[in-house]
Amino acid sequence: MPVSDALRQALQSLTVPGLGVPLSVAKMLKGIEGDDGTVRVKLEWPTPAFPGQDEFLATIRQAAAGQLASGQSLEIETSSQVRGKMTGGAVGLKAKNVIAVGSGKGGVGKSTVATAITYALHSFGCKVGLLDADVYGPSVPHLTGVATQQPMAQPMTLPDGKQITRIIPIESSGVKIMSMGFFLKPDQAVIWRGPLLHRAITQFLSETDWGDLDYLIIDLPPGTGDVALTLSQLLGLAGAVVVCTPQQVALLDAVKAISMYRQVKIPVLGLVENMSGEIFGRGGTRATAEKMGLPCLGEIPMDAAIRIAGDEGRMGTIFNTDGPGVQAFRHVAQQTALQIVKEQLQGPALPSLEIL
Repeated sequence: MPVSDALRQALQSLTVPGLGVPLSVAKMLKGIEGDDGTVRVKLEWPTPAFPGQDEFLATIRQAAAGQLASGQSLEIETSSQVRGKMTGGAVGLKAKNVIAVGSGKGGVGKSTVATAITYALHSFGCKVGLLDADVYGPSVPHLTGVATQQPMAQPMTLPDGKQITRIIPIESSGVKIMSMGFFLKPDQAVIWRGPLLHRAITQFLSETDWGDLDYLIIDLPPGTGDVALTLSQLLGLAGAVVVCTPQQVALLDAVKAISMYRQVKIPVLGLVENMSGEIFGRGGTRATAEKMGLPCLGEIPMDAAIRIAGDEGRMGTIFNTDGPGVQAFRHVAQQTALQIVKEQLQGPALPSLEIL
């Protein structure tokens, strides 16, 4: 039994929540076939972390119900494929999307948020790496419980016969991790100027055996320093996430960080309000984001379970639980992935994809 033109049009014109474009423009509708009284729709999510999947599937079924012929039923086959451009630039990094996580000032929980976003994306089924580029205060090894480990160097032979050496990153709860902290003593300070920073970040990106990643999260130093400029020169970043707390003094510094990212041509995906609640207040980040025409990716409440997990090096295990902080981090990770898809769609105008 054939698929009617009316049914094709009804599905192709459905607006995708969060993206604000029809399914045809979003390139999520991969096929519509009909036989033996069944219409089969093939739908591909642009990331496994795409929010509101069940609700949108219900919308598709509702839209199709009025266009099905008598006796026809509907089956929806879903899959997911993280979109990206393998923006490794001159360093040859095989990551579809590189996300920088920064802040205007220290002490706002930037590293905790970067680590949580990493594990949240992994929990959705994405291949994720975490680079701790906060060379002056590397805290990712402690947060992930691998501070006593040290990466190994491994010789490799390229297809052309050339011999190279790659650094094997530390793996924690399924996530590949690299940090300056692995090469420092606990009480050792890093006293470097810009050129040394540039060299270290370049080595971590180009000489680490990251493999093929859907997302590489980079935890930046606080403030507006050299590392963001280095990244803008080496990579085509998918965007930056700016972390701040609700107080006015933190928001003022966050605005400066946003200005820096814009000057170096790094898209700002949105702001995250951390430590939201009675102590520091609530909603200041959302108000600031609205004034700057940016999304607020979420508000992370004060949650003792998150703090304890970080102190004990168990950030990789928090997504086995379902507390308020975990739910908030899942939401932030989903909104971050969604904003990347939107940034990709806002490039050159995409033609409508007709399903044959």
